[in-house]
Amino acid sequence: MSNNGPIHDGQDDDLVIALKSISVRFRVPTETVSTLKERGIRLLRGKSIGYREFLALQDIDLEIQRGEVLGIIGRNGAGKSTLLKVISRILRPTRGRAWVRGKVAPLIELGAGFHPELTGRENVYLNGAILGFSEAEMDEKFDRIVAFAELGDFIHSPLRTYSSGMKMRLGFAVATDVNPDILIIDEILSVGDKDFQVKCTQRMSRFRDEGTTILFVSHSLGTIKELCTRAIWINGGRIEADSTPEFAVDSYNQFQSIAQ
Repeated sequence: MSNNGPIHDGQDDDLVIALKSISVRFRVPTETVSTLKERGIRLLRGKSIGYREFLALQDIDLEIQRGEVLGIIGRNGAGKSTLLKVISRILRPTRGRAWVRGKVAPLIELGAGFHPELTGRENVYLNGAILGFSEAEMDEKFDRIVAFAELGDFIHSPLRTYSSGMKMRLGFAVATDVNPDILIIDEILSVGDKDFQVKCTQRMSRFRDEGTTILFVSHSLGTIKELCTRAIWINGGRIEADSTPEFAVDSYNQFQSIAQ
């Protein structure tokens, strides 16, 4: 449930995500070393590789209730994806505690968990296993997933032959053919044709209406206003605004206009 023990008193049954003082620090090389051989030569010559520290998230406190649709906005590199990875248990924070209740369906990186040499069909079963489903359960889901992804006979072709849009459709179809407690989506809906984006939005709206908690990163501020019940604006790894989608979007737009 958590990285370092529970951080709530257990009295709020609707609380599904609680983050306390979350910080994530990365070590970023200050120079490029392209090969292992080059790295070895530098070490033999006593030349170490320089690094700088980068705080991707700084002292994040956040609580999310069951059924909320939280939009997350901000510039590229602001910390949005890092925040989702902490909540998805993909990334352990450098400092702070994270507590998450329920089944999480993360759709964070296009093609994450896919193998390019496997067919679409084989990747469906691979992703199903990663999500904790048995082969029999995936047998029941398979035709429904293929139909939603609109892949037809391509489902039997290696994934390396797919376009980015086809990979996105397959990834979204697999990740959302469940009834997750928490659905996490990071911007990938910008890939693909508009008709499929409409299908994705409709499925997300159904999840919202059924009480699924949704975390949604998008640069489409109109979609944030349309789908979300709450929004946060992240800047430099910190939450600058946590309010209604309208207020968060307006605050972000004002910042953008001043910064330009």
